[in-house]
Amino acid sequence: MDYDLEERTAKFGEDAIIFLRTIPRDEITRPLISQLIRSATSVGANYYEANEAASKKDFRNKICICKKEANESKHWLRMIAKAAPDSAKRARELWKETQELVLIFAAIVKKCDESVGN
Repeated sequence: MDYDLEERTAKFGEDAIIFLRTIPRDEITRPLISQLIRSATSVGANYYEANEAASKKDFRNKICICKKEANESKHWLRMIAKAAPDSAKRARELWKETQELVLIFAAIVKKCDESVGN
């Protein structure tokens, strides 16, 4: 099977949506849910944009945004795990996937930097 980062980032966003639908809404979880849905779905959207970048610099910038959004998602997953303890196991699973995405994006940025001699 071919490795498809577009599919993986889209699936991460979909998995976040499915997960967040299981979180009970209250005054604590509601803003956390809103923050996570924005950052988690942004990872894939920015990766799609990176693949249509107008230049290498634009590509690198979009990949940096993917990494930033994935890192932010890790934070919100941690907060949700604390705010909704019954969901902590699934939050940890998603956190691990997010960490893998962060490492992938970091490697891509490093490769971009090496190719231009930075």
